[in-house]
Amino acid sequence: MFLFEAQPITNWLMLLLVFILLIILNEIGRRYKWGGISLFIILPIILTFFVWPKTTSGTSVNDWFHYAKVYSALAGCIGFWLIRNSKDAVNKKWVLCFPPLILAINILEAVTRDFQIGLLGLTKEVFEGIMMYSGSWNYLNGIAGILNIITITGWMGICISKDKSKDMLWPDMCWFWIIAYDIWNFAYTYNCLGDHAWYCGIALLLAPTVTAFTLKKGAWLQHRAQTLALWCMFAMTCPSFIDNSQFAVKSTQNPTALFIVSFIALLSNIAVFIYMIYKVRKTKRNPYKDELYTDLQCYEEVKAFSK
Repeated sequence: MFLFEAQPITNWLMLLLVFILLIILNEIGRRYKWGGISLFIILPIILTFFVWPKTTSGTSVNDWFHYAKVYSALAGCIGFWLIRNSKDAVNKKWVLCFPPLILAINILEAVTRDFQIGLLGLTKEVFEGIMMYSGSWNYLNGIAGILNIITITGWMGICISKDKSKDMLWPDMCWFWIIAYDIWNFAYTYNCLGDHAWYCGIALLLAPTVTAFTLKKGAWLQHRAQTLALWCMFAMTCPSFIDNSQFAVKSTQNPTALFIVSFIALLSNIAVFIYMIYKVRKTKRNPYKDELYTDLQCYEEVKAFSK
């Protein structure tokens, strides 16, 4: 295989299972108040004090990035839960700054990691428990991530769905931004978490995107935060699953593959950036204060589900 080493059918089936389980647990977390409290407050407290000090020691998940990632994802889950379940929270502008802020922080963590790995100059060397290969791809994808942050628009239009699940909807976060994010994030996982990318770069990215395009449109950020937190908690609890179990999948560490995925990520985010500039000039709107894509069908479909 070009991106990953050849593997048996069991690993493909496990990929599918991880994808399905993430969707199911995300649905439990978003549909039921008790689900959100149990999965993203009670469970992390138990894991933090009684499990992770034992399971992460000497593994590939015992570094600043994994801890920053799991707690920033959990902060997003808890914050979004409060926004969804607090009366009139979305009517307060300062509250609406939280979703884009936590999203930008999450992206910036990965951008920082990409640049860090690039600067280390590694050539198929184990760094913090993971095989790394530094190169121009780290910088290309780091720039793609910065563009992904810049093109986050229209968060003052975040609203709550009118159904029982009270999902946090973001009408201005259209499909093209989500796809550009997914391509960038896959490139990031492939660059910096290569031997984990089979699961966190494919199943973990597809689960919230498929859910956002089918089960609950407009709530991609909510889906992303919850599935990311779920996966990070699992990875830190059972690191051997992705490191050395029979289901572990290794990256090829092919420099051509590394360059191509990062180059595609950069091109896709440049395209979204150019389109954003075009819409700004056409509509004369400030993308960080106003909703920018109100004339698109993707926006109208989500807006119809809001209160």
